[in-house]
Amino acid sequence: MLDLFKNMVKEEWRMHSTMFGSLSFAMFPVMIFGIAFMSSFLLPLLRTSMPAGNIALMTHASFLMLGFMVGAFGLLGNEVMNRRFGQASLLAYSARSLPLSGQFIFSNFVVKDLIYYFFLWVFPFGLGYILASPFIGVPLAGALLLLLTLTLSFLSGLCVVFFLSTVYARSRALLWLLVLLLGAGCGTIVAVTGTNPALFFPPLLLYLSFSYPLFLLTCAALAILFAVSVALFDPQETEKTREVKNSFAPLLAKFSFLPNPPLAAKDMIDLYRSGSVVGQTLFSFIIPLAVIWFFLSLLGPYLPPHGLLFMFAIVAGVIASTMYTWVTMFDNFGPYACLPVAVSTLISGKVTTFSLLQIVPAVFIAAVAVLTGEAANLVPAVVLCLAISFYAAGVMVWLTGLSPNVLVYDVKVLVIYLALVGLALTIFTGIAFASPLFAIASLVLLVPAWLFIRKAKVKWDAVDPAGF
Repeated sequence: MLDLFKNMVKEEWRMHSTMFGSLSFAMFPVMIFGIAFMSSFLLPLLRTSMPAGNIALMTHASFLMLGFMVGAFGLLGNEVMNRRFGQASLLAYSARSLPLSGQFIFSNFVVKDLIYYFFLWVFPFGLGYILASPFIGVPLAGALLLLLTLTLSFLSGLCVVFFLSTVYARSRALLWLLVLLLGAGCGTIVAVTGTNPALFFPPLLLYLSFSYPLFLLTCAALAILFAVSVALFDPQETEKTREVKNSFAPLLAKFSFLPNPPLAAKDMIDLYRSGSVVGQTLFSFIIPLAVIWFFLSLLGPYLPPHGLLFMFAIVAGVIASTMYTWVTMFDNFGPYACLPVAVSTLISGKVTTFSLLQIVPAVFIAAVAVLTGEAANLVPAVVLCLAISFYAAGVMVWLTGLSPNVLVYDVKVLVIYLALVGLALTIFTGIAFASPLFAIASLVLLVPAWLFIRKAKVKWDAVDPAGF
C-alpha cells in the first residue's frame, strides 16, 4: 500500500507541475502561507468590530467548505475511474491491467488526496498563522490548536460529503432520507434551544475549549465516516453496461433557439448521464450553501437589516460561477482536434450550458428570500446573485479557457482572479448594504463579463490546446 500511495503522490505532483510548471505550482502553498501570515496582523483590528469567536467560526467554516469541495469522491468515483483517470492512464485506473482490486486502489486514492490537499491548503495556512503568532500576542499553543482544529474542519467536510455521496451512488432515496433527517435535526436544535447549530460544530468547540474526550470522539466519528464510505464504494460499478435512450435529437430541437445547440445538448446529456445534474447540484451547491447559511446567520447583528440575504446572495453567486467547471469537467479539446471546431466555439457552447444551469441559483435564492421573510427583496437578491455568477465565470473563462479545474492552482492566474472578483464583490456588497434596490445596479457586471468572454475566445483560439 505504501508504494502505491507514494507513486500516486508523485503522479499527482507531476500532473500538476506539468500543466503549469513546477515553480508556478510550487508557489501555490507559498501564496496560501503568505495570505495567512499577512492576514494574521489584521486580527487585532478585526477584533475591535467583531468578537474573536465569530472570526474563529468563519475561519473554521471556510475550511469545512474546502472539505466539501474536495469530498465528492463517491459520487464522482465511477466517472473519475472511467473518464478522467482512464484518459490520463493514471494509477487509479490500474485495476484493469494490474492484479489490484478497485477497492484497494480507491482507498489509496482517497488517502492520497487527504494528505495531498492538507499540505496544499491547510498546512500552509496554519503555518502562516503560527509564525505570525508571536507578533500579534497569540500563544504558540493557541496557534498549534488552530492548525489542529482547521485540519479537523477540513476532514469533517470531506468525510461527510464523501459519506453522503457514496450513499447517493448506492441509493438516492436513502440519501434524501439522511438529508431530511439532518435538516430536521438542525431545525429541532433551533426550535428547542434557540441556538444556531453551527455553534455545536466539534472542531470549533475544540478550538474554543479543548478537551481530550471531545477530541477523541471527533476523531472516532471521522474515522467511522471514512471507513463506512470506503466500504460503500462499489469499484465494480464501472463494469456495468447502461442502456440509455437517444435524447440528443429531442434536446437539439428544444435548444434550437440557443447558439450552438448541438454543443449545449451534448453538455446536458453528459451532465445527466454522469449524475452531475443532481449530484453536483446537491454536493457542490445546495449542501455547502445550507451550511454557509448557518454560519453567516451568526453575523446578522453586524449587518444591516437586509444584509444577511444579500451577503448570502453574493456567496451563492461566487459558488454558482463554479458551475462552469461542471460543464468542462469531463471534456477537453482533444477529441475535437480533428473536427472543424474552434476553441472559441467550444467556449461558447460551455457558456451557453452554464447559462442554462443558472436557473438553479436563481430558484435557490428566491426560495431563501421567501422562507426568511425577505420576499420583498427577492428580485434584487436574485439579480445580485446571477450578476456576480456571470461576472466571476467570465473572469474564469478569460483566465482558464476550457481548463478551470486545473489552472486554479496557477498562482498568477489565481491572484488575478481573486483581485478582479474581489474588487467587484467589495463594491457591490457596499452598494447592496446601502439599499436593497441598489443591488439591481449589479447588472452592470454583465458588460465586463461579456467582454471577458469575448477576449477569452480570441485568446484561447491563439493558443495550442493542451490535452492529456
